[in-house]
Amino acid sequence: MSRVTVEKGRDAAPRKVAEPAYLRIADALRERIDSGELGVNEPLAPERELCVEWGVSRMTVRRALGVLEREGRVHRDATRGTYVSEPRVRLRLGSFSQEVVRAGRQPGAELFWAEVRPADDEVASGLNVQPGHIVYALRRLRKSDGEPLAVETTYYRADLVPGLLDSDLDGSLWDEIRDRFGLRLARTSAELQVVVLDAENSGYLGARQATGGLQLTRQTFIDTGECLEYAVDVYRADRVSLTIERSVDDE
Repeated sequence: MSRVTVEKGRDAAPRKVAEPAYLRIADALRERIDSGELGVNEPLAPERELCVEWGVSRMTVRRALGVLEREGRVHRDATRGTYVSEPRVRLRLGSFSQEVVRAGRQPGAELFWAEVRPADDEVASGLNVQPGHIVYALRRLRKSDGEPLAVETTYYRADLVPGLLDSDLDGSLWDEIRDRFGLRLARTSAELQVVVLDAENSGYLGARQATGGLQLTRQTFIDTGECLEYAVDVYRADRVSLTIERSVDDE
């Protein structure tokens, strides 16, 4: 019986594991995008040309493009090919309008509906009130430079902001709440989930059905400790990155 001797010691060099071909291709294409060699909305080379350039199969090229698509760097069209996407809009937890302005873009909103209704069990739990409490409910499409980024479904305690629905609902409601009602927004609590966009939300956001989305369920409290706002926001995961910060003093 033959034996294989494995030498161990500090002089033994570790073996390097070769990086998969699709990751090498993704890295190279990512560098071309980040360096500006490939500009926004510029097409990438056709798959067959990438196959020849890298000496790999079409399946390998498609895996590489899939990596970049999940990162939001490219988008694919079944008939036209693959194109460089605009950079993701980076938003922090807070006022959508203020965050879009901070990113150097123009915020916008399209109102779908707004109404007065009694809170159901979910909304009552979110606002820390009893079911049946009167709330303002509205749904808006939030935009950045005219591009749809999020569908917001928001509920407010009507007793804390009476007549809110008479405001300009295309602008920042947080600004309206501060200026008109004199309320101080003290803190926000949020839960972030990865979801699959359904037919309704994908239609609103201009995305393919069953693509990835980010769902942000949040509560906003005023300085009295009361919950003023409960909201469920659905974002395009390929167009937005969300940052949630908290102070180390909370530890």
